[in-house]
Amino acid sequence: MTTVLHISASPRGAASDSGALASAFLESYQDTNPDVVVKTLDLWDGSLPAFGPTGASAKLTVFAGGTPEGEQARVWAQAQALADQFTAADAYVFSIPMWNSGVPYVFKQWVDIITQPGMVFGFDPAAGYSGLVHGKKAATIYTSGVYSEGVPIQFGADFHSTYVKDWLRFVGVTDVTELRFQPTILTGTPDQDRDAALVAARDAGKAF
Repeated sequence: MTTVLHISASPRGAASDSGALASAFLESYQDTNPDVVVKTLDLWDGSLPAFGPTGASAKLTVFAGGTPEGEQARVWAQAQALADQFTAADAYVFSIPMWNSGVPYVFKQWVDIITQPGMVFGFDPAAGYSGLVHGKKAATIYTSGVYSEGVPIQFGADFHSTYVKDWLRFVGVTDVTELRFQPTILTGTPDQDRDAALVAARDAGKAF
C-alpha cells in the first residue's frame, strides 16, 4: 500500500490557494491510484514541539557519537517521531505559500526538527553530507500573492522554492514535480488563472 504524506504549510484552511491545488492534485492521484492512502500533516495544528537549546545540545551529543539522556532524550524522541512519520511515507505533497520571499515559519520549524543526523541525513568527515531518504518522490506546490518567475526585484524574490528544492536534495529526494500559481492577487484574470492552476494540478496528479 502506498502512503502519501501531505505537508500543509498554509494557515488559511478552505481559503488557501496552495491547499486547493494540493486537494485537486491528490484527488486526481487517488482516482488514478485508488489504493493510495493520503495522510495530512497540518503544520498549524499546534502539535509541533519546540526544538531549542535542549534539542541543539542533543544534536551535538549525537554528532559527537553519544546518546542523548534525560531531557535531551525526551526532545530527541519527539524529533525522531516526526522524522519517522516523514520517512515512513512513500511520497510527499507539499503545499507551501510564499511568506516574505520565503517559507512560513512553521515549515522551517518542521524542517529544523526532523533534519537530524541519523534521521534524514548522514555525515562523513571525508565525504560530507548524504541524504537518507531514498526512493521517494515529491510534488511541491508554490503560491504567492505578488511574486512570479521573471519579475523585477521590486516584486519580490524567491527564497521559497529554492529553499525547499535544496532541502529535498539534501535529504535525498530528487524526483520532484513542481506546481506554481504565482501571482494570485496581481493577475488581471484571477478566476481563469485559478481554474487553469487547478487543471494543471489535476493533470499533474494523474501523472505523479
